[in-house]
Amino acid sequence: MQPTPKGWPRLSASVYYDDAAAAIDWLCAAFGFEVRMKVEGDAGRIIHSELTYGEAVVMVAQAGANSNHPDSPAGASPKSLGGKITQGLMLYVDNAEAHCAQARAAGANVVEEPKVHDYGPDDWADRSYGALDCEGHMWWITERLRGPAGE
Repeated sequence: MQPTPKGWPRLSASVYYDDAAAAIDWLCAAFGFEVRMKVEGDAGRIIHSELTYGEAVVMVAQAGANSNHPDSPAGASPKSLGGKITQGLMLYVDNAEAHCAQARAAGANVVEEPKVHDYGPDDWADRSYGALDCEGHMWWITERLRGPAGE
């Protein structure tokens, strides 16, 4: 397998928002992302963006049709779909409790409080919480407590 381009993980996600510019600001304030790239078009519409958290990369995109990819289906946020969630994202952090407090203070809807998920001594244990972001995307924020046996 070839190495990925510098600064890119093997997999990254695009997440669609009705107000992508506001979502970028919110994700930075609430979840601690940093803007690596933000390209704005007419009336501040986000044409492309890249947010990072450590080596993670999330592209925040404007919902609706994409003029750069006219044959692709239009993107939609859970807000525009009556709250339906089409995907979940998981982000590893150093301290899930502190991250949860920061996210909650910024307006995240914490749907599952931080708790330990222990899959036994041969597997791993994490502390995770679940939160809906400013437009209803589901995020699982996770802190690794113990790796699998032998790791």
